[in-house]
Amino acid sequence: MELPGVQLRTLLELTRSRTMTAAAAALGYTPGAVSQHIAALERTTGAELVRRAGRRVELTDAGRVLAVHAERILGAQAEAVAALERARGEVGGRLRLGVFGTAAAVLLPPALRRLAARHPGVRVASREVDVDQAYAEVLAGRVDLALGLDYPDAPLDRDGAVELVRLRSERFALAVPAGRVPRAADRRPVSLAAAHDWILPAAGSYYGRAIRTACRRAGGEPRVVHEVTDTATSLAMVGAGLGVAPLTGLMLRLRSEGIVAVPLRETVERHVVVAVGSAARGRPSVAALIAALRAGAEGEAGAAADGAAGRPGAGGATSGSGAG
Repeated sequence: MELPGVQLRTLLELTRSRTMTAAAAALGYTPGAVSQHIAALERTTGAELVRRAGRRVELTDAGRVLAVHAERILGAQAEAVAALERARGEVGGRLRLGVFGTAAAVLLPPALRRLAARHPGVRVASREVDVDQAYAEVLAGRVDLALGLDYPDAPLDRDGAVELVRLRSERFALAVPAGRVPRAADRRPVSLAAAHDWILPAAGSYYGRAIRTACRRAGGEPRVVHEVTDTATSLAMVGAGLGVAPLTGLMLRLRSEGIVAVPLRETVERHVVVAVGSAARGRPSVAALIAALRAGAEGEAGAAADGAAGRPGAGGATSGSGAG
């Protein structure tokens, strides 16, 4: 009897999500695909694994038994891969890495150069994923690791099967059009929220929720006029005088023309993280890639802050750019 990993992961997600729709969202599938995975698993095992209970689904006795073993099977597979890598005594193999826009442009190139110089046997294939889906991509097994963002004001969901490894923290500043720098006394989120049009992602995103929460905590509500997700586009709009937008050192590497970074008096942060399967942490190749990404994140963010500090008054950021 063969039990495909993708079907076992679907069953495990159903035990957590309790609905086909929620499981599909977490795994990045359609509800129909989730139903197909479960139906295929039931045909293979010859047992009913889930049953409807109103809008939710419940595992049958057979489903609960298989779910316990599914977690062990998937964990054992990951541990076997890690053990084989260690037994070879070499750091090598192929890894699938999920990246989002800023990470692909700023963090990935220096990290892969560093990895290739130190561990040429490790081959990394990257694919762009929605930054809010980094955790789900690893959980679903579509990538081995994924770069993501975690916000204290809107934290990612946690699950024992996936760990978040922090690469660095960044403090937010505010990107404003050159020539419109607020007075120091007005550099609070509540004052900035009331005085400017904002360019932000949708409220349902982790990023959009985090910034709105920070403003509300200070007693203000950002007046979002332009709802934009792409960072480079947002900063271009700021440079054109269409509003203000949050800014970190890594973001500044994408665009700095026509904007000034205004430090905030309150601390608003985000963490650049890597989502990785808990069992995969023992793979030497995974450890090597995480180390390269961490070094790249620290180096690139530091360069962004230094570069910003060197360009005050020239359309770049002030020395307090909030790069962390």
